[in-house]
Amino acid sequence: MQLQQLRYFTAVADTRHFTRAAEREHVAQPSLSQQIRSLERELGAELFHRARGHITLTDAGETLLPFARRILADTETARREVQEVAQLRRGRLRLGAPPSLCASLVPDVLSAFHATYPGVDLLVTEDGSQDLVRALADGELDLALIITPLPVQAPALATSDLLREELVVVSAPDRPAPVGGRRTRIRVADLRDRPLAMFRRGYDLREFTTAACRAAGFEPTFTVEGGEMDAVLGFVRAGLGIAVVPSMVAERSGLRVTRFATPGMHRVISVAHRGDVSPPRAARELERILKEHLEPGTS
Repeated sequence: MQLQQLRYFTAVADTRHFTRAAEREHVAQPSLSQQIRSLERELGAELFHRARGHITLTDAGETLLPFARRILADTETARREVQEVAQLRRGRLRLGAPPSLCASLVPDVLSAFHATYPGVDLLVTEDGSQDLVRALADGELDLALIITPLPVQAPALATSDLLREELVVVSAPDRPAPVGGRRTRIRVADLRDRPLAMFRRGYDLREFTTAACRAAGFEPTFTVEGGEMDAVLGFVRAGLGIAVVPSMVAERSGLRVTRFATPGMHRVISVAHRGDVSPPRAARELERILKEHLEPGTS
């Protein structure tokens, strides 16, 4: 089984077309077909149902596909690791992070990394922690910032806590404050029947806020939902509701910030990578810069 054969196989699986797969791999279509036939003979099973204008994976093909993707991803990681030995003068770093961190922590950290290693290409994926964990496991990311603990155990993951971040409530400055009288802090119970601008499903902050409200004995009320971080902050600014957001985001938002009463609401930010392989050197350097950036007095 050759890497070239696996690349051709995944190309056909992605495009569902032999000619388009050959074009993607910059190879003649007969050569690609011959390599896949050779792979099928070696495995003793057909990988595709071949019908005119309609290519689908067989059960054997469906079984091989995730292994092929993992092998190719691991091979790419090995190739990059060798190239990066020379002082990280070139390479690529694939970082995943929730949108809330891409709007606060990530830009400053990537700026510091790029200043030190300008030849390393930076690719950032914004997604929820569960999706980022899956991308790590599939070899699609080198490093990810995630919110822990995860609701589902990920035994193949190595994680390290970076920061315990306070969550706060933001509201429009030209609207009444979320709490009145002498009170300056809000309780989770005060969110009952309050209009909330809520993030899309799968967003870590949506799950966290909803869980906190349910633990306090009520279902939250959404006036508008489905947005990313910038959209939700815009909804709040327009007076459509209040929102629970991380303090690092709130500080940059220009909105009124109200903290929760003791013990408050917090989330733990961790850095994660696959536990079965060592992360590339660029990922290790970024993790070092992350930790330095979060040390007191350095940010």
